[in-house]
Amino acid sequence: MNKLYPDAAAALDGLLRDDITICAGGFGLCGIPERLIDAIRDSGVTGLTIASNNAGIDGEGLGKLLRSRQVRKMISSYVGENKEFERQYLAGELEVEFCPQGTLAERCRAGGAGIPGFYTKTGVGTQVAEGKETKIFDGQEYILERGIRADLSIIKGWKADESGNLIFRKTARNFNQPMATASNFCVAEVEEVVPVGSLDPDAIHLPGIYVKRMIIGAPYDKKIEFRTVRQREAA
Repeated sequence: MNKLYPDAAAALDGLLRDDITICAGGFGLCGIPERLIDAIRDSGVTGLTIASNNAGIDGEGLGKLLRSRQVRKMISSYVGENKEFERQYLAGELEVEFCPQGTLAERCRAGGAGIPGFYTKTGVGTQVAEGKETKIFDGQEYILERGIRADLSIIKGWKADESGNLIFRKTARNFNQPMATASNFCVAEVEEVVPVGSLDPDAIHLPGIYVKRMIIGAPYDKKIEFRTVRQREAA
């Protein structure tokens, strides 16, 4: 089975429709599936629910989908550095389900493992707990969090073989791994694809059974990096 597609639009063909839920890997602009996000924007689908640590920044990453008003709801941990995210939320134009970062990762991991819910102390006594079932274990209060299952996962990897066995590079692993398992259909963009057998099995971070389609997205601009220089002193 050939998992490698020529571009992002081809890899997402037949998978996109209005009102679906998408799990998106990445943390800020680190490890985000840039090409797939662009293809979703260009497809014109609307009413999306997206589970992601955040929504990138203004005009970059998932921020592009906010700017084009294709997102109905975000399930996220962090709003900072994205003024449009903040503006839409405060104006009541965007539904936001705030979720502590570790809880969000575990909700996606649980969804991928077939676990419908779990109890955690994180958020007890805060707005995070409002409307959620609570239970006492050993004299301590816990809240019930639901696992997340999406219609589609989009992730960014570093290197993969032709079967989809995938390696993430350093901190770019972030949310990509749990997001990949939290749906029945994962599309990955990677920087390089190598023949089967080229990768050390012990180095694989995501088995190819989770990856249904792939594209090569390289080359990438490192938009997370900023260069700061000082003014040259007068001679």
